Amino acid sequence: MRGTFTYPGRLLLASIACVLGAAALIYGVDPLQLFRSSRLVAPFYSDDTRVQNAGLIRSQSFDTAFMGTSLAIHFRQSDIDHALGVHSLKLAMTGSNSRQQGFVLEQAIDRGAKRVIWQMDDFIFVDAADIETDPYFSADLYRGTAKGIASYLFSAAMAKESLFALLRSVPPLRQPLTRAAPYLPVKFALPDVDDIYALPRDFDVARGYNAEKALAAFAYITNPVRSRFLGEGYGYDAMVRHFERDAVGLITRHPDVTFDIYFPPYSILQFVAMRDASPATLKIVTDLTTRAAERLTQLPNVRLYDFRAIKEVTHDLNNYGDVIHHSPVVDAKVLKWLASGEYRVDPKASLASLDELKAQVAAYRVER
Repeated sequence: MRGTFTYPGRLLLASIACVLGAAALIYGVDPLQLFRSSRLVAPFYSDDTRVQNAGLIRSQSFDTAFMGTSLAIHFRQSDIDHALGVHSLKLAMTGSNSRQQGFVLEQAIDRGAKRVIWQMDDFIFVDAADIETDPYFSADLYRGTAKGIASYLFSAAMAKESLFALLRSVPPLRQPLTRAAPYLPVKFALPDVDDIYALPRDFDVARGYNAEKALAAFAYITNPVRSRFLGEGYGYDAMVRHFERDAVGLITRHPDVTFDIYFPPYSILQFVAMRDASPATLKIVTDLTTRAAERLTQLPNVRLYDFRAIKEVTHDLNNYGDVIHHSPVVDAKVLKWLASGEYRVDPKASLASLDELKAQVAAYRVER
């Protein structure tokens, strides 16, 4: 009996020692840079932006926060800084909603951001889980609560990342493991913060973005079998509530922060798809834009831009990989427009660009 009791006890102690050892390793290496900027090992970054952003906000210096969805995910911080003369931190998250974006921006503002550049579109205001119950987002990690820190220190995935980072810091292993990192089951593989969710510098733009792809995507989403998804999650009343709470609420709480908000240059096909296959969704989108444009242009710390009716861009389907995602060539144009103030919405004519877009959508005919 005594031996039987001793063995489980020893096993328990050994298990506890392993768990505490792993936690100590994570704390020492700190792959997320949640406690400090990397000192023990060279910093590496992850494309899992919902997690990575928590560490970036704490470890990086910045005066400007850049937020958006997948339409803003490929911007490079260095390009933003060069075009706008700022020290930016890109916090864009693919598929993110206004609750997630507003929460992350609040953390960035609390850490010193005095300017926010916000790619805003109708999709982010669809109904979704509250930030406290969102299964894909850890608010506690950002807040640094006991629960959030524990989830970080006692994470098997983070222990694996920490061990790999430690091995990668050994001089003979540094180069081979750094080269191999993108092909291994580790998330923290990017050596430069500028590369987080950015396209490779040698990316073949013409192959990734062209009219053939855009038209194929249009045919796919307007197929009667799938066209109902065009309006999935869209409900005007709920979207207005989210807009007021997550966007207007954040802006009015921080009157000393400048918000440059822009509606991104979707291809004309996105709106034509709604026109042809889901007109009720198109009405929700235009009604929401009306509310947003009228509301935002009256806030003194907001500069609103609308890039959706720039015909030479949005009608050139070679700029798109589907009906909404535009190429790096258009990324550069967006930064140029923001820098110059071009296409800024006039508060005295806040619906002028929307009226132009409506006219274009009504007149456009798809050439197959």
